[in-house]
Amino acid sequence: MDLELKGKVALVTGSSKGIGEGIAKGLAREKATVVVHGRNRAQADRVAQDIVEAGGRAHVVVGDLTIDEEVRALASEAQALAGRIDILVNNAGGSGPSEDWSNTSPQTWKSVYDRNVLAAVRVTSLLLPAMRQAKWGRVINISSLAAMMPPPDRPDYSAAKAAMIAMTASMAKAVARDGVTVNTVSPGTIHSAALDTAFRSAASKQGLAEGVPWKVVEEAVLPQFAQVPLGRVGTLDEIADAVAFLVSPRAGYITGANLRLDGGMLPTV
Repeated sequence: MDLELKGKVALVTGSSKGIGEGIAKGLAREKATVVVHGRNRAQADRVAQDIVEAGGRAHVVVGDLTIDEEVRALASEAQALAGRIDILVNNAGGSGPSEDWSNTSPQTWKSVYDRNVLAAVRVTSLLLPAMRQAKWGRVINISSLAAMMPPPDRPDYSAAKAAMIAMTASMAKAVARDGVTVNTVSPGTIHSAALDTAFRSAASKQGLAEGVPWKVVEEAVLPQFAQVPLGRVGTLDEIADAVAFLVSPRAGYITGANLRLDGGMLPTV
């Protein structure tokens, strides 16, 4: 299926590694021009180089999304480099220290909210007006299964990601008549580099030899981390493919939705 993304320009925040990198490369495979963003120039350049070497088009912007001046600068640079931004994927964020209700602090909540919710608000508020004026645009907010299935630890992260889902619903209603759709993607357990390291460390403690195939590691370790009905973790390509569809013209009637990619973990409809 041709997703009709050739000629579209996408800015993916936090795309110098992890899920964001996967999304950036996935959009590039669908012929979109991608603006790679990160705080580390070398890491962002690596992702952009990978995209170009694979036949895609990519630019790089760098900046801290918790600092207003840096956000304004990177947004302006992205528009100068690519001409315009048709698609915004608010992926940057992450959790803070591993706190629970015995030691969680307001400062941690403030920091995590800033890096997830307010970072997305800063970037979106700068790029959304041009989308509305052009009568076409796509915004994707990357949340987490933790927003709907909060664990007992890291409550700050679950709350911040839940806020992003509510933000999506509000924004989608506000801009629907302007040809702009806004959706959330909520990943569950995904095979990122960080997860690979954690799983292999747990496998080593179980006595599995170093270098065993991933499938063996996954089968041995996954039940310790999550009860996934599909019996496996998700892949970066699966996240990227879902985002690519939602930002495409073919998904023009989908807005305000929260797409879970969790292998069936959430025990409800």
